[in-house]
Amino acid sequence: MEIQFDIEFKESAPKYIQIIKSLLLAISKGKLKRGDKIPSINQLSEEYLLSRDTVEKAYKHLIKDGVLVSARGKGYFINRVDIENTSRILLVFNKISNYKKQIYNAFVENMGRNVLVDLHIHHSNINIFRNLIQNSLGEYDYYVIMPHFYEKADEALEVLKLLPPEKLILLDKDMDLQSKKHSAVFQNFEKDIVCALNEAVDLLNVYQKIILIFPTMIPYPKEIIKGFRIFCIQHHFEHEIIYDFHENSQVIKNAAYVVIEENDLVNLIKECRQQQLVIGKDIGIISYNETPLKEILLDGITTISTDHELMGKTAAQLINEGKQALIKNPFTLIRRKSL
Repeated sequence: MEIQFDIEFKESAPKYIQIIKSLLLAISKGKLKRGDKIPSINQLSEEYLLSRDTVEKAYKHLIKDGVLVSARGKGYFINRVDIENTSRILLVFNKISNYKKQIYNAFVENMGRNVLVDLHIHHSNINIFRNLIQNSLGEYDYYVIMPHFYEKADEALEVLKLLPPEKLILLDKDMDLQSKKHSAVFQNFEKDIVCALNEAVDLLNVYQKIILIFPTMIPYPKEIIKGFRIFCIQHHFEHEIIYDFHENSQVIKNAAYVVIEENDLVNLIKECRQQQLVIGKDIGIISYNETPLKEILLDGITTISTDHELMGKTAAQLINEGKQALIKNPFTLIRRKSL
């Protein structure tokens, strides 16, 4: 006997997703049991005025997951009833790095087993981002997005407004969505560097100058530059901003360097050795973003960093607990021998 199941097309989600959800709901409620036959593709498309491709796409997903099985010449049958509710989450980063991996791993670990996390990278490209979001509207239970756009940020904002705010969590950076109530777990790049360097004033006072090495090849928030300048002006430090640090660049003795990018840090250490300058005495180094390697390199490199693992964990907790909140992630100074 062929079993019918109900589908109510009221949501904004794609119809093939709604077919899948309706069938899984019927299974979870016991309306469909293992071995039950369901309507054919043609029958379902005719009954609900759907395209055949839409129904076929839904059935293919269910067959792939082992929920359905097809018997040639006989039709489609329920194959599995051990169905658990699975949340679908779209996770969108601006790039991949060691720090992003820490966030990703903590997020996935704390979301638990019954969650499908799709990771995509937008590379701060508005066209990639727009296409990704438009093609995923309604397909996910939550959208967790790093909104790092250094050009056309206003266009990125309009794309974010397409998403239901209650399903949106901004990660690493917050944006003003103009009264739309979203969630965020974020850094405040301008204030964070001011507060962290304030913790190191006693160490920085022994140096004649503070130099920020700001990368140009890899984009970083310009708010870091603003915060650095504010700190130096507040404490009357002579300061300078240089863009990238290459091999054979001159190291200034009695200066403290704040380094953001790993390649610049490597080149700075190489040049200190070449010029026979002792790090922690002749020059100071503060490195952006904590890693296990910096704890042991040169007997310890001083870092200023947010807690990347906590960021991923907190975002997962917001989803697991069904909460909405704007949460500032901690940013701290870790003192070591390089300063």
